[in-house]
Amino acid sequence: MFGTILTILGSLGLFLFGMKVMSEALQKLSGERLRGMMRTMTSNRFVGLGTGFGVTCLVQSSSATTVMIVSFVNASLLTVTEAIGMIMGANLGTTTTFWIVSFLGFKFSISAIALPMIGVALPLIFSRRPKLRDTGEFIMGFGILFLGLMFLKDSVPDIRNSPEVLEFVQDYTGRGLVSVLFFFIFGTILTVAVQSSSVAGAITLTMAYKGWIDYPSACAIILGENVGTTITANIAAMGGNTNAKRAALAHFVFNIIGVIWAIALFTQFADLVDWIMPGDAGSSSNIPLHMAAFHTLFNLTNIILLIGFVSQLGRLVERLVPDRHQKAADHVVHDSAFLPQTGELSIAEAERDVQRMGKLTHDLMTGFVELFLNPDKDLSDRVRELKKLEEESDRLAFQTTSYLLKCSANRVSESSMHKVTAMLRVVAELEDICDCGYRLVMLAERKYRKRRVLPPETIKQVEQFSQIVLQFMDFYAARISRGVATQDMETAYQLENTIDRFRKELRRESLKRMSASGETVKAEMLYIDMLNNMESIGNHSLNVLQALRHRD
Repeated sequence: MFGTILTILGSLGLFLFGMKVMSEALQKLSGERLRGMMRTMTSNRFVGLGTGFGVTCLVQSSSATTVMIVSFVNASLLTVTEAIGMIMGANLGTTTTFWIVSFLGFKFSISAIALPMIGVALPLIFSRRPKLRDTGEFIMGFGILFLGLMFLKDSVPDIRNSPEVLEFVQDYTGRGLVSVLFFFIFGTILTVAVQSSSVAGAITLTMAYKGWIDYPSACAIILGENVGTTITANIAAMGGNTNAKRAALAHFVFNIIGVIWAIALFTQFADLVDWIMPGDAGSSSNIPLHMAAFHTLFNLTNIILLIGFVSQLGRLVERLVPDRHQKAADHVVHDSAFLPQTGELSIAEAERDVQRMGKLTHDLMTGFVELFLNPDKDLSDRVRELKKLEEESDRLAFQTTSYLLKCSANRVSESSMHKVTAMLRVVAELEDICDCGYRLVMLAERKYRKRRVLPPETIKQVEQFSQIVLQFMDFYAARISRGVATQDMETAYQLENTIDRFRKELRRESLKRMSASGETVKAEMLYIDMLNNMESIGNHSLNVLQALRHRD
C-alpha cells in the first residue's frame, strides 16, 4: 500500500514536471505573441476575455494567468473591472489542458506517444538554434507529461481489487445532493492540496477511468476544482492592495456563482453534456471526454451568463472588500508573491512599467517649463509635487530593475534575455532623464528664489529649446511599446544633433553676454546649467532609442 502511494506521488511529480517544462518552452516559443496579448489589455470585456483565453492556452496554467492579472491590478495597470474579463477567459483557457489530457492520455496507448516524443526531442534540445532547442524542450515536456500520466494510470489499482474502498465510495454515491456536495468539497480540497488544477484534473480523470468514481461524481469534483483553483490567486493577493484582493475575490465569486447554478441544475446539466457527447458516460473509454466536455460547457455557460454583468460583479467585490482608507499607491508595487514561473508574462508587465517611467520623464520636463515660464507665483507647492515625481521615478527604477532581474532568473528564451538586458539599460537611462528633469526644476526654482533675471529673448530661447527636448521625449515614449524602426533611428540622430547645435549656439551667446556685462554672470551660469541638463536629456533619449532598437 505504501509503495503504491509513493508510486502515485512520483507519477504526479513526473506529470507536473512535464507540464512545467512544456509550459516554459511554449512561453519561450511564443514570447512575443504573449507580450503582444498583454499589451492589448483594454476595458473592452470581450478583448479581455480573448486575452485571458489566449494567454492561458499558451502558458497552460490558469493559476499563473490569474496571479499575473492580480499583479497587474496590484500595480494599477488594470482596473478590477478590466481584470474580470481576463479572468473569465483564463477559466475557459484552462479547459484546453483537460481536452489534451483526456483525448491523448486516455484514447491512445501512451507508451506509443510518450517515449517516441522524448526520443525526437532529445537531439533538438542540444541544437545551437534557440527555436529548435525550445521546440525540443516543448516536445520533451509533452512526452514527460504523458509518461507521468501513464505511470499514474498504471499505479492506481482497479477499485474491484479494493472492496473496502469500493464500499466507501458506494456509500457516498447516488445520494443526490449529498453526494454532489461531498464530491464538490473533495474536488476543492484536492485542488488546494496539490496547488494545480491540471494535476487535480489528471487525478480525477484517472479515478474516473479506473472506475473509482462515476460520471456524476466526476462532474461534482470538477466543480470543486473550479473553486479550488481560485485559492492560489487569493493567497497571492493577501500581500497586495485593496484592488488586488478585489480582483482575486472576483475570480472566486465568478466561479462560485457558476457552481451554485450548476449544482441547482446538476442532474439536468450533466445529462445535457452526456446527450451532446457520443458514447456511454459509464464506459471507462468515454468518461474522460465527457468530463472534458462538462468542464468546457460549464465555464462557457458561466461566461455567457455573467459577461454582461462585469460592472455589477466589480461593484459587488468592492462592497465585499471595502476601501480601508489606504493611501493610494503613487508608484507601481512589484511583490515577489506575484512573480509566477512565467518569465514571458513577467517581461510583459515590466514593459508596461517602463512606459510609466517614460511618462514620468515627460511630466518632470513639462513641470520645469511651467515653472520657468511662470515666475510670478509661489512655486513651493508645485516643486513639492515634482519632487514626489522624482522620488517615484527612483522607486520605480529600483523596483523595475529588481523585477527584470527576477524575470531573467526564470527560464526565458534567448531573445527575451536580450529584451531584459535592453530594458535594464532603458530603465537606467530613463532614471537619468528624470534626474536631469528634476535638476531643471530646481534651477527654475532657484532662478525664482534668487531673482535671477534673464533677457526676454533668452527666456523665449529656453522655451523653444524645451519644446525640441519634449518632442524627443514624446518620440521615444511612443516607441517603448511599439518598437523602433530603422527610419526612427535616423530621426533620433537628427533630433539629437539639433539639440547639440542649439545648446552650443545658445551657450556661445550666453558667454558673449557675460563678457559684455559682468553683472549677469550668476544668471547666465544658471542658464548654462539649464542648457547642459537639456542636452544631457537629449543624449539619454538617444541612448533609450538605441536600447529599444536592440530590444526589438
